[in-house]
Amino acid sequence: MAKLSSINKNERRKKLVKQYAGKYAKLKAQANDKTLDDGERMIARLKMAELPRNANPTRIRNRCELTGRPRAYYRKFRLARVMLRDLANKGLIPGVVKSSW
Repeated sequence: MAKLSSINKNERRKKLVKQYAGKYAKLKAQANDKTLDDGERMIARLKMAELPRNANPTRIRNRCELTGRPRAYYRKFRLARVMLRDLANKGLIPGVVKSSW
């Protein structure tokens, strides 16, 4: 089980990203728009830099839904490898079977 503070910190980041998503997307589009002149694009980049650091979507860490483990995360199942294996062996994940040949 991961530290509760780490899990809570990641949840706060998710909330902040959601709050600033529209503004961040608009500024990012302006900064990458080649039709605008360099001054306007630079202003958009400076405004992006003024946003909170944790409002950037890349700051979110994928974590296991059950344990909060940050490593060995399977996006399809939203679980870490340890819990994926445990639940799959118990037959609790539909369509997942132990391989044999």
